[in-house]
Amino acid sequence: MRKLMTFPSAAAIAAVFLSTLTAAAATPNGQPPATLAGGLVAPLHVSAGHDKTVTVSEEFAGRLTRIDAHGTKSVLYSNPAWDVAGNAQRGSTTYFLESQGAGPEDQRPLAGHVHTIDGDGRQRTYGDFAALEAGHNADGEVHYGFRNLPNGCAALLPPEMPAAYNGEVDSHPYGITVSGHTLYVADAGANSVVSVDIESGKTRTVAVLPPRPFTITAEAAAANHLPACVVGRSYDFEPVPTDVGVGPDGWLYVTSLPGGPEDPSFGARGAVFKVDPDNGHVKVFADKILSPTGLAVDNDGDVFVASLFGMGVLKIDGDSGRQSTLLSAGLTADVALQGSTLYATVNALPPEGPSTTPPNGQVAVLSLKHASQNSASGT
Repeated sequence: MRKLMTFPSAAAIAAVFLSTLTAAAATPNGQPPATLAGGLVAPLHVSAGHDKTVTVSEEFAGRLTRIDAHGTKSVLYSNPAWDVAGNAQRGSTTYFLESQGAGPEDQRPLAGHVHTIDGDGRQRTYGDFAALEAGHNADGEVHYGFRNLPNGCAALLPPEMPAAYNGEVDSHPYGITVSGHTLYVADAGANSVVSVDIESGKTRTVAVLPPRPFTITAEAAAANHLPACVVGRSYDFEPVPTDVGVGPDGWLYVTSLPGGPEDPSFGARGAVFKVDPDNGHVKVFADKILSPTGLAVDNDGDVFVASLFGMGVLKIDGDSGRQSTLLSAGLTADVALQGSTLYATVNALPPEGPSTTPPNGQVAVLSLKHASQNSASGT
C-alpha cells in the first residue's frame, strides 16, 4: 500500500477542515437533528440494533461503546492494543474488526481478525485477514501510478508519490456487514472485499476494487508540489474500501476513498461501488463523492453515505443515482439504519495537535420519515 494518504490517519489533515466543518449539524429544513450521545473519541463506525441501541467503535481509543435509547453509554469491549474498527449487530451478537500494522506508519506486525461478543458475554476470534493477504496479495497484479512516464520526470516526483508500482501486501479490515452465514469486510489495506464464513472462519477475497484514475491538472500539481511535467497525465490511484452493505438486490455496496489527497485539491473523487458477491463483478454505482467513509442501504435500494470531509450525510437515490444532502454536519464518519431512523457519527475526529478541549464525537439521530415529509411539504 503506497496510498498518498493512509486512512484512518486522516487526523493529520483534519485541522485543515475543522475551521470550516464545525458548524452545527442540520437537516435540509435547517432544523438540528437530535443528539443521542456525545463525548466520544473518534467514533468512526456505528451500527444499530433492534433493541434501539447503537454500538460505536471509538477507534483511536480501541473500544466499543454501547449506547441505549436514552443516550446512556457503557463500554462493551476495550483493548487499546488493537485498532477497533467497523462493527455490525445481529440479534444479541456484535461482530467487529480488530487490526494492527496497517500501512507504513504502523510498525506492528500485520494482523487482523473478526471478534464477536454474544448476549451472554462469550467472545470468539476468527478470520485471519493478514494471512489471506500475505498468501494472495489481492491487488498484487494491479498497476498503480503513471504509465510510461519519462525517467527524468519521474525523478522529480515527491517520495510519497511513486511513479508506478503494483499493489503491495497490506491489510486493514475496516468496514463490516453480516448477511446470512457470511460476513463481508471492506479491507482498506488490501483494496478488496473479503468474505468470512461465520461458522468456519474461512476467509476469501470476493473482489478487488479497480484503480481510480485522475488526470493531473495544473492546479492540482501546484497544490501538491508536483512537477509541471505530469500535468495532463493520468495517475491510477489505489481505491480504499471503507465500508460495505448488502442491498435488496443482493449486491454489495462499497464506499471507497480515492487513495490520494482527501482535501479538495484533487476534487471529489470517492465512489460507491456495487459488487456481485457470487462472481466478484464490480461496477460504479455513484462517484464524485468527497471522502465517503461509511454507508447504509435501505429496503428501497437508496444508499446513505457519510462524507467525512464533505457536507455530511448524502442520500443517493437507488433508481436515478441523484445525490442530495440529507444531513449537513462536519466530520461525519459513518451511518446506520434501523427502520426509518438514521444514526450518524459526527465531529468524529479530534482536534489535531495538543488541545485542552476533550474529544466530543457525537451520534446524531434523524427520522427519515419526518425528513421525507418535510421535503415533500417544501419546509
